[in-house]
Amino acid sequence: MSQVGNLPALSRETLAALFGKSLLLTTDWSVGELEALLGVARHLEAADRAGMSTALFPNQLAWALFFDKSTRTKSAWAGAGARLGMSPVIVDGSTTQVEHGETAEETGAMLGMNSHALGVRHDLILGVGQSFMRSVRQGIDQYLGDRRETRKVPVVNLQCDVDHPTQSLADLMWLLQFFQGSVAGKRIAMSWAYSPSYAKPLSVAQAIITLLPRFGAHVVFAHPEGYQVMPERVAAAKQLAQEGGGAFEITHSMDEAFRGADVVYPKSWGPYDLMLERVAANQRGDKGGLADIEKRALERNAQHRDWICDERRMGLTAGGKALYMHPLPADIGDEVQPSVMRAHRLNVAEEAQKKMYIIMALLAVGKQPDLAGRLEKLGA
Repeated sequence: MSQVGNLPALSRETLAALFGKSLLLTTDWSVGELEALLGVARHLEAADRAGMSTALFPNQLAWALFFDKSTRTKSAWAGAGARLGMSPVIVDGSTTQVEHGETAEETGAMLGMNSHALGVRHDLILGVGQSFMRSVRQGIDQYLGDRRETRKVPVVNLQCDVDHPTQSLADLMWLLQFFQGSVAGKRIAMSWAYSPSYAKPLSVAQAIITLLPRFGAHVVFAHPEGYQVMPERVAAAKQLAQEGGGAFEITHSMDEAFRGADVVYPKSWGPYDLMLERVAANQRGDKGGLADIEKRALERNAQHRDWICDERRMGLTAGGKALYMHPLPADIGDEVQPSVMRAHRLNVAEEAQKKMYIIMALLAVGKQPDLAGRLEKLGA
């Protein structure tokens, strides 16, 4: 029997309200809307694993623009589009006319003219990616409105400077499965960890601290001095924790965050002051300055090599058996001890796989009216 077909009336009403919507920040959507999305994602996963058809949108085009490197998210976008019957196309953002002065609104209009969905990853510079996505969506909406087209072209945030919605929702989907339906009261350590590779964006940490407390989780946010994230996202995390019945606290001790944790999420990001310096260098078009900032960020990271998820710290967790999470790729030997990664290799694979189903759900709720009925007709 279809899980979606058995959704309560409120969920069906919520799904109807999501028709035509884009997800640019999880904080833009209510908890009820996110729960409805997760329900659709679980349904699509069950159907896909059972070999049932989920080809809701045959002969449609799903564009994705990537202004940063990616393996897992590109794969998830391609897999989601293909399973929905679409033709996914992934484009390097640097090869577009954006590099030659085309505005985000113009990009949106051009892509909205011929495509049926758009994903964007634009995460490296604070104050740029989220603004770009909103302008792209405005360009799409303006074009479709001027043409009086009813076609829906949802925009999916595949990671920006502020948030990483498909990752954090995939994480939540995995946690709800692992903990059999609820994360309420679970202690989750979202911690900085050392990386020698590059100054990674802030958005994964910001995504976790603003999403999981809304579902009742107790999130402990750990980082060395100087590695804070955007203050407005911390303020949002505190407020959303109160509203959602969860908890949010900050510590500068990785050990303290791990102590008694049910879940650990050790992940590197760049020093906040240098992330702000990137903004100014980017505005100047100073590529040499950007390279120097990257070098200084890695030197700063190296002062905290002891921030690693190792067997000793895992022993501090609840029963010494906390679930290890990471968006991948992890810097093995630096962010995480090889033995810890080996013990959780299947867990992180399950976590990664959920992203495809989240993207499928976002496209389905954004594009398909009477989604529950359509899925029932597909036999999914």
